[in-house]
Amino acid sequence: MKPISAELSVIVPFWNEAPNVVPLAKRIFTALANEPRQIEVIFVDDASTDGTWERMLEAQQLDSRVRAVRHLKHGGQSAALWTGFRASRGGVVATLDGDLQNDPADLPAMFVELAGCDLVCGVRTRRLDSWLRRLSSGVARTARKLALGVDFRDTGCTLRVFKRSVLETLPVFNGFHRFMPILAQNSGAVVKEVPVSHHPRIAGQSKYGVWNRLWRGLYDLVGVRWFGKRQLKLIQTVEHTDPREA
Repeated sequence: MKPISAELSVIVPFWNEAPNVVPLAKRIFTALANEPRQIEVIFVDDASTDGTWERMLEAQQLDSRVRAVRHLKHGGQSAALWTGFRASRGGVVATLDGDLQNDPADLPAMFVELAGCDLVCGVRTRRLDSWLRRLSSGVARTARKLALGVDFRDTGCTLRVFKRSVLETLPVFNGFHRFMPILAQNSGAVVKEVPVSHHPRIAGQSKYGVWNRLWRGLYDLVGVRWFGKRQLKLIQTVEHTDPREA
């Protein structure tokens, strides 16, 4: 059977989040129950070892709008998101984490905000994370502001909605998802931040520590600064049309 085209794609990367898969699928469809556009929900399993893939297939059986994609080798969150982007068909794309800390109920309001911009980013105004994660995020924000001259409040929040055209502007590298608002804005996209809910983790284990969240982010910052300095900017042009061809 030929797959239906989708107008809205919701992409969720998973890595060893088996208990959260089916509950998250139900929350997404509940949150988007009044969404008039055709929806596809793309779950990407980043080579989990805990039964996440089986739970994704279960979610697909419960609702045919779920599409399950599996990495045969672990690649990281950026790779999983990019796999989802490539598989998606929607003109509008949404992303969120698979740990139930992002709330799909925030998506409808974010879609409304998208009418006036290209990318809407969630800002976790009341973060229910450990002090270490909050500290590392604060240090990373200060470093981004000093190195790049921009001050997005929460680039670590994966709850985002954006127009498909944004994907055409993004350089792809391991870690790009942390800098997506900055990369999009540098390419001319209009980016807006909005407050979103944040919930404590109730199942599974966090995949982030000091090294892969703080030091890794600072390391990537060097590359993003270099790219920003070397990136070609769009230049306005004027084309002359031969009047004899009018």
